[in-house]
Amino acid sequence: MTLDVHALPAVNAALNATSAVLVIAAYRAIRRLEIERHRALMLSAASVSALFLISYVTYHARVGSVRFTATGLPRAIYLLVLGTHTVLAVVTVPLVLRTLYLGLKRRDDRHRPLARWTLPIWLYVSVTGVVVYLMLYQLYPPAAVR
Repeated sequence: MTLDVHALPAVNAALNATSAVLVIAAYRAIRRLEIERHRALMLSAASVSALFLISYVTYHARVGSVRFTATGLPRAIYLLVLGTHTVLAVVTVPLVLRTLYLGLKRRDDRHRPLARWTLPIWLYVSVTGVVVYLMLYQLYPPAAVR
C-alpha cells in the first residue's frame, strides 16, 4: 500500500477544521463549568493537532514547498494570512503544551491566564490553516494540482 501524499493537504485542512471545532466546544464546556468535558475536548483537539503536524511534515517532506501562483491582491492576502499563520503556529506549540500541562495538573491559577492567550491563538492558527489550504489548493491551485 502506498501513500498518496497529494491527498494530504485536504486531510490537513480537515484536521485543522476539526481542531477549531473541538477548541470552540471546549471553550463552551469550560464556560459551563463542565471541567471533565472541557478536558476531554482539549485533549482531543491536541491529538487532532498532533495528527495534523505529522501529516503536514510527511506531505512537505515528500513534496517540498508549493508555490502560490496568483498575483496582485490575492497574493498579498495569501502572504499576509500565511505569514501570520506560520509565526503563530510556531508560537502555539509550546503554548498549547504548557497550557495542557497546567490544566492536567489542575494548576488553575496558572492555567487560566495562559489559556486566555492560548485559545484564541490556537483557534486562529486552525482557521487560517483552512484558509491557506483553500487559497492554495482550491481557489488558485498550482498547475500540478489542477
